[in-house]
Amino acid sequence: MGIKPTYIKAIGMELLAHHGKRFTGNFDENKQTITELTNIESKRVRNRVAGYITRKVNTQRR
Repeated sequence: MGIKPTYIKAIGMELLAHHGKRFTGNFDENKQTITELTNIESKRVRNRVAGYITRKVNTQRR
């Protein structure tokens, strides 16, 4: 998808720092977790943050 905006990275890194154990390599599960943990109203922003976190979790496992 290209370069992610800084605000997506900032939200994702903050969520990983505080709630890292709750996220998995599954996009749909991460999407639900973000909905529970934050008050992001925009579906597009939520999905982009979930995708960023999923990618980070999957690359850390390798």
